[in-house]
Amino acid sequence: MAGSPLRDRTVVVTGAARGLGAALAAECARRGARLALLGHEKPRLDAVAAALPGPALALEADVTDAAALDAAAHEVRRRLGPPSVVVANAGIAAGGPFAGSDPAEWRRVIDVNLTGSAQTVRAFLPDLFRTSGYSLQIASTASFGAAPMMSAYCASKAGVEAFTHALRAEVAHHGIAVGIAYLNWLDTDMIRDADRYAVLRELRAHMPGPARRTHPADVAAARLVRAVERRRTAVYVPGWLRLAQLARTTLPAAVMRVTRRELPGLEATGGMDATGPLGAGGRADRTAREPGA
Repeated sequence: MAGSPLRDRTVVVTGAARGLGAALAAECARRGARLALLGHEKPRLDAVAAALPGPALALEADVTDAAALDAAAHEVRRRLGPPSVVVANAGIAAGGPFAGSDPAEWRRVIDVNLTGSAQTVRAFLPDLFRTSGYSLQIASTASFGAAPMMSAYCASKAGVEAFTHALRAEVAHHGIAVGIAYLNWLDTDMIRDADRYAVLRELRAHMPGPARRTHPADVAAARLVRAVERRRTAVYVPGWLRLAQLARTTLPAAVMRVTRRELPGLEATGGMDATGPLGAGGRADRTAREPGA
């Protein structure tokens, strides 16, 4: 890793307390980067930072809080230097029928995944101008293959895709590169938690074999960091998702055929209740917003 372009560069990763974020931090640190880890759960951020082989800074910040992000950006510059890479990884999910969803919970998914990703870039954009840096937005197959029962998550990730394309066109002439990562199912606590709910488990089970397979977070992180090193405009994990992207216009009809067949039975057996925030990261986000937190 001695020849990595990330060596001695400052890299910011949001949502770094666990899962893909922690794996991305470890992979960048292996390449000699200085890491700034942002998110909820300061003790977990501290533990991730302590396990990294190089300089690392753990900062508690809510990506929907512009003032907190600005303060974090100032601290990163002061202690690690201006970032060359910013990975907007923080994200949450909640499942269930839109009609019965909690409006505040639905909106929170949009706020974290879309507005929070954009605000992360806004806070660090002056640094990326200075370093001719690179921003990676973490999206999903949900960006182009929306699924029922996950309306807020799918809408937020489609928004991330559109934001990425717009931002890239705005800043390219300044030497800043903006990439997007399209991820399928990763073996994280969010996905493991989703499998506890019948409707989400059954909908995934009716996807084609390769499309329902989960992939280790560290394997995905290695692929993403290689894309960061090459300043790629898009990266797909697994790689065959590129073909799904090409066929995206056919996906809504395919999803409709499956759900028309499967959802009535799940609805009749009471298997379509709202899930609430999925995974430990989603629950940590809810806890951080509770009075007195």
